[in-house]
Amino acid sequence: MKGRLLIVDDERGILVALKGLFGKEGYEVETAESAEEALARVKAGLFHVIITDLSLQGMSGLDLLRQVREIDPGCAVLMITAYGTQRIAVEAMKAGAEDYLPKPFDNDELRIKVRNVMEKQLLRRAYNRLLEQVNLESGRFAEMVGQSRAMMRVFETIEKVAPTDVTVLVRGESGTGKELVARAIHGHSPRRGRPFIPVNCAAFSRELVESELFGHEKGAFTGAVARREGKFEAAEGGTLFLDEIGDMSLETQAKLLRVIQEKRFERIGGNQSLIADVRIIAATNQNLEQMVAEGRFREDLYYRVKVVEIRVPALRERREDIAPLAMHFLEEASKHFGTPRKTLAPEAMRACVEHPWRGNVRSLKSAIEQAVILSAGDEIMPAELLGQFASEAAGAGPCEAAPAEVAPSPAAGAAAVADGDGEMRFREAKEKFVGRWEREFIINALRSSGGNISRAAERAGMYRQNFQQKMRELGISIDDLGLKPQDN
Repeated sequence: MKGRLLIVDDERGILVALKGLFGKEGYEVETAESAEEALARVKAGLFHVIITDLSLQGMSGLDLLRQVREIDPGCAVLMITAYGTQRIAVEAMKAGAEDYLPKPFDNDELRIKVRNVMEKQLLRRAYNRLLEQVNLESGRFAEMVGQSRAMMRVFETIEKVAPTDVTVLVRGESGTGKELVARAIHGHSPRRGRPFIPVNCAAFSRELVESELFGHEKGAFTGAVARREGKFEAAEGGTLFLDEIGDMSLETQAKLLRVIQEKRFERIGGNQSLIADVRIIAATNQNLEQMVAEGRFREDLYYRVKVVEIRVPALRERREDIAPLAMHFLEEASKHFGTPRKTLAPEAMRACVEHPWRGNVRSLKSAIEQAVILSAGDEIMPAELLGQFASEAAGAGPCEAAPAEVAPSPAAGAAAVADGDGEMRFREAKEKFVGRWEREFIINALRSSGGNISRAAERAGMYRQNFQQKMRELGISIDDLGLKPQDN
């Protein structure tokens, strides 16, 4: 069943013909010979679309439209009349008609109009249902959105472990929302009134990460001009979130293990023992088991941080969550940027659901935000998601999109395609834009690394061999860019 359709006309022959026409299309069709009968049917049940003649005996089709809008504002009304003047068309559209078709009409044209309107109606109603569910889940787990079995398991585990004080290891690819899981655990724990302190272990050298975690005394090392409080002290009574714990050095791992075991620590350069009353939640996108086997991660620390493990699924593993996530981000972006509320066209939503999203939830959010800013109308079309799609096609690693500092502007590239190609079809425009974007991306990566291909590939999140292959495909050479080759 493709949707519920009500046809209103005082000519029985037209009702029979249209009921047969749309019944074959798979719609659930009802008919009414007057506006009064139609209103009674609307009050008794839900219809997605109403087709009504403007000229009816008794109450007019225009009056019917106005009353339907009061009873069910979400119902779409298509007007048909033999008196297809511009004035009547404008009046009907101002009253809320979805579209207007003069008699005599072509069956194929009417069928296409109904199909398009029905698809939008079903999407809008699904959108509103999902928004209600999203808002319900948002009250439960902040910004975490999901209805899939995989996410239900995550929610259930959070509810079980949050009231306890056990150490939790959150695992998942980059961009899946591991910090949101940690925040949800903290927010549902007895420590929720105390600080939640995140630390990205990959962002600091060994010396700096220890200073970040434990603090230091004045004069402990060059540049330590004053005593500094560490994150363990800042998180007193609360939760310390150690993101990318797999990037922590073995020396720091040993110190962290001691803190977990003894609940005490010292600042760097100090000898005063301080109490560590914190709950630790760690996260990683690395294979810790392999790292343990290779001697790059302490086995004793591994078992200490993995008392309970929560795996956050990649977005491609929970495609049923893509639609509610997209709608959630649409709502968020509209509020954040102060733009009118927008929706995704049916074909744009299909593109979202089918896209691989290598950067997971993070890249989906980025694409939606970009589309909200750049789209011209209230409905976002697939081409307006093109920029984010192209950035992922440029060869980023399997777990996350390429770094922003070497990425060219998607908006500028999209504008270049639009300006130069006018009515170009979507697939052609996409291919052309992707090619331009890839070239700009690779050139920017090379320039930002001073011509060092290894460094450029690393910054772009690509293997050196793949980066060089892409250079050959695009006809890019170091010499042509005026760069001096470095370790190439």
